[in-house]
Amino acid sequence: MTDHEPVERTVRLSSPPGDVDDIHDFLASIWAASPGVSDVDRISLETALVELAANVLRHADVDGAGLTCEVTIVVDGDRITVSMRDTGEPGDIALVGLEMPALDAESGRGLPLIDALVDEVEYGREGDHNVWRMVRRRRD
Repeated sequence: MTDHEPVERTVRLSSPPGDVDDIHDFLASIWAASPGVSDVDRISLETALVELAANVLRHADVDGAGLTCEVTIVVDGDRITVSMRDTGEPGDIALVGLEMPALDAESGRGLPLIDALVDEVEYGREGDHNVWRMVRRRRD
């Protein structure tokens, strides 16, 4: 790990028109400011966050009116923490006992994949917002 100052950045996205490409652009700015983050940590965190954002865009915008997401990422010496708040509808989210679905299943891989890529994942509801938190402890 490096002794660099922590990096914290926040982006606010509205969908439409925003999509997961905006998440990729946001992460590129994080990685540029955090050169000590390993490729494995970058790929793992990026995959988890893009999967989460795609699921929120797909499932939380129930009425098709759009939603807003605010994503904050903090990179420090031993971990990368992601917080995401969205204005979508509440979900019936179970984060215990996650298993990959059968190979022929057309959905259901998102949360188990996220769970496999990060060390902690939490979901809750605060007022009118879904709140997600993911933590990946950095590896060398």
